[in-house]
Amino acid sequence: MFRTVLAFLLLIWVPCRADEFQDWVRRMESRSIKVSAGIWDLETGKLLESHQPDLPLVPASTTKVISTYAILKSLKPEFQLSTEVWGDLRGGTVAGDLVFKGGGDPFLTSERIWLLAEELRARGVLQVSGRIRLDQSAFDGQRFAGGWENTSSDTTPAILPLSVNFNRDRNKKLVADPERFAVETLETILREAGIAIKGEPAAGGTPRLLLSFPSPPLRDLVPEINKWSNNFMIEMLVKQFGGGTWPQGIHRIQEFYGSVLGLGPDKIDLTDGSGLSKANRLSARTLAIVLRAAHNDFEVGPEMESSLKVIGGEPFTLAIKDPNLKRRIRCKTGHVAGVTSVCGYLQTPMGTTEEPGGRRRVFAILLNGPCELNDAWEQVSRWAN
Repeated sequence: MFRTVLAFLLLIWVPCRADEFQDWVRRMESRSIKVSAGIWDLETGKLLESHQPDLPLVPASTTKVISTYAILKSLKPEFQLSTEVWGDLRGGTVAGDLVFKGGGDPFLTSERIWLLAEELRARGVLQVSGRIRLDQSAFDGQRFAGGWENTSSDTTPAILPLSVNFNRDRNKKLVADPERFAVETLETILREAGIAIKGEPAAGGTPRLLLSFPSPPLRDLVPEINKWSNNFMIEMLVKQFGGGTWPQGIHRIQEFYGSVLGLGPDKIDLTDGSGLSKANRLSARTLAIVLRAAHNDFEVGPEMESSLKVIGGEPFTLAIKDPNLKRRIRCKTGHVAGVTSVCGYLQTPMGTTEEPGGRRRVFAILLNGPCELNDAWEQVSRWAN
């Protein structure tokens, strides 16, 4: 008897839920908001509900799901980048200049430069007769990606292979001259660590590699990118992935998806890796395909999934504070002017013995137009409950 009643109630519930979804879509479109949205069963891939899931729209920072998974899968979680230090070391003194050659480390912070300085001292470097110089030859001369012309200048730091503290000062503001800032930061920390910098125009001999200082592994960098939506870090990795150029980095990402998931450039249409560019185009289905592939990827899937924000489960403040969603949604959000997006995984509420619930879904919503954060989360909450 109970099963019969339950089945009857489900017949009533399903159309009601579908009507709510279509009502949400109509309200979005009545405000001139374009919608690409869908939710799929995570295990089977079955489409449960959607509206124009193949419509390519501006994805904002959900682009990072595409770029981080491709790089993580291609280079592997243990991959590290190196900053090299070159000089002519003679009995504790570097004759001439001490050269720092950038390798695209996106996390070269003051704290880590302290460790680098200690390594140099341990290898016998006590003073430098010349200056601190930078070698930026690992990347081409393009400092800003295409499509950033209409983006807030406060979110577009210069992308250089040797960059310190994300090219931001102590107040988190972009520095006007990132190379000068890097040299001054390096000099200050080296001096405080006991390495004297004379700054004399003394000629040195043939420099040799004194130290190769590794970045944190990708498994640690990707969460910094996705949880904090760090544009600088992912663009550093995209350029390094492309041998120093954005076009080649994007091309490698597109090649990866074409060969692994059969998603051509029409599905992965990008000009950058962060989503700052409004020339990027992705659809809800494309994002869901990539997220589902990551979920089923034993090699790098755990690292990828753990890099996403956990609603109600982070030690830092999130915009979404709905306690009913606590620890049931892992997601990547995106926002630029006229764009709100979110994609990720959710788990439905736990139910009864007869109707256990707790099912896992993959979802994506892209909204382009005069939209707000709550426009997307209204539907995400409905799907989750």
